[in-house]
Amino acid sequence: MTLEEAIRTAIGYEKKIRDLYQAAAESADDPVGRHVFQMLADDEQNHVAYLESRLAQWEKDGKISLETLEKTLPSAETVRSALEKLEERMDKEDRKDEKQMLSKALQTEVETSNFYQKMVAELSGDGQKMFARFLEIENEHIDIVQAELDYLTHTGYWFDIKEFDME
Repeated sequence: MTLEEAIRTAIGYEKKIRDLYQAAAESADDPVGRHVFQMLADDEQNHVAYLESRLAQWEKDGKISLETLEKTLPSAETVRSALEKLEERMDKEDRKDEKQMLSKALQTEVETSNFYQKMVAELSGDGQKMFARFLEIENEHIDIVQAELDYLTHTGYWFDIKEFDME
């Protein structure tokens, strides 16, 4: 796959997950859940804008420059704090829709991450470096979405760490 094809494909992945998060934000009943989904949608929109600017540069100059792609999501501790607020109301409210959206988001984030992993393996130079940064960020998204899903489903895990043991 050429760098141009990879960027175009990446834009498609980023738009897909952005739209999923945006739809989740618009349909979420809980303000905390709505806020988390909106933060994720906004972060994915930043990725779309970055990739579109790299594509425009490629089309103009035949090369890309690697501007810093900053994280816009809060720390894991901030996410955990927001989820603790959600927990206070969780037993009173049905979280089925949020769980379904998170499950779908997790699947999409994993697909996107797998694509970036493939691009890191196939490309070289600045293209490889750019997609390595995207891989890092998408893997953080996977962790956040999985943590939210674990929290809502009471699995006893937080960021793949077992929080309690019955033995």
